[in-house]
Amino acid sequence: MTITDSTAEALVVVSHVSKRFVLHKDKSLKDRLLYWRNRARSRDEFLALDDVDVEIRLGETVGLIGHNGSGKSTLLKVIGGIIEASSGEVYRRGRVAALLELGAGFHPDLTGRDNVYLNAAILGMSTSETDAVFDDIVEFSGIGDFIDSQVKFYSSGMYVRLAFAVAVHSDPDLLLVDEVLAVGDEPFQLKCMNKIRQFQKEGRTIVLVSHSAEQVADVCTRAVVLDAGRVVHDGDVGAGIRTLREGYERDRVAAEEREQAAAGADTAPPIVVNSVSIEHADGQAFDGAPIRRGTDVAITIHVDVVRPVEWITGFTLSSTIGNAVYRLNSEGLGMILPTSPGRYAVRFELPDTNFGINRLVVSAGATTVDGEPIALLDPAGHLDFEDDPYGAGLVQFEARGTVSIDRA
Repeated sequence: MTITDSTAEALVVVSHVSKRFVLHKDKSLKDRLLYWRNRARSRDEFLALDDVDVEIRLGETVGLIGHNGSGKSTLLKVIGGIIEASSGEVYRRGRVAALLELGAGFHPDLTGRDNVYLNAAILGMSTSETDAVFDDIVEFSGIGDFIDSQVKFYSSGMYVRLAFAVAVHSDPDLLLVDEVLAVGDEPFQLKCMNKIRQFQKEGRTIVLVSHSAEQVADVCTRAVVLDAGRVVHDGDVGAGIRTLREGYERDRVAAEEREQAAAGADTAPPIVVNSVSIEHADGQAFDGAPIRRGTDVAITIHVDVVRPVEWITGFTLSSTIGNAVYRLNSEGLGMILPTSPGRYAVRFELPDTNFGINRLVVSAGATTVDGEPIALLDPAGHLDFEDDPYGAGLVQFEARGTVSIDRA
């Protein structure tokens, strides 16, 4: 590929990459006899990546997120050189450490010690380099005396701990991490996250595949969202997580519509959430300026009841990365909602608000009394609050402080 000045500054450039897999139907002798005249009928093609363009610069921590089967792991393997793209080009430089699959690069009949040296060699380390960090690898992994046992007797957690320990001690310029970290226990996951943060401070580049939006929001500086092999978002982490969750909701609604159509039922939901209005509790509209601490806020959900049904409505206030900060619904307040068809406005008042987050995203929905989702509007609006002049966190206080001699 042509290396421009911009490309030369990048650690990884993925240019118009597509990856096709061939799915074979003739898995048995009977199938082979059935399809022997027309081999084309015995195979299907699956497009895992479709014209993907991604550029990753030095020092970035990029989260690859998407639905199951969206192409995240395939893209990670293409970046790592584990599999070759069907078309397009990949440019990468520096030492790459890839932790892609449980036990990848391990031989089950070798001991943990032998596999450390084998895995390190695969990652480009010499024997002397591995000798220098071997004790650190064992200590980080927590394998202890099992280091001289065959790894086929290891638990899945031991596999992951040892593989991750080797990868992070190989002095990589680029660290590729797949969902395998979910296998480790909570203390080890914390140790891994701390190591990743150390790498960030050192200016290393990390690409992380995770189904945990919270984990991506916590450590990543950028999010790439894949959907059916295509990039649908590349940029801000919060916006990426919202794109992902909107996709989940779109798929949920589509699945419900298919089920209703298959059952021959009316596909129109019994409740429709039309809009949400946000204003001062006295009815005045907000003027666009940040909301001051102590302001009374009213949130009104405008709903159409299409068919008679017992229902609950409410709203959620979330941070821009999707973490729920506050929830409230009509059931919690003991409100009795009308069940007959018509248009209704359900109003909630929040007196003396003191949220400490600059922007809260509002979503609103309706469920049955049993909690089955009926309708969702996400996002439905937002609330912008003034900065906390004293502290930081989810809420604000009129904080005060004193200093005195401790005579205890």
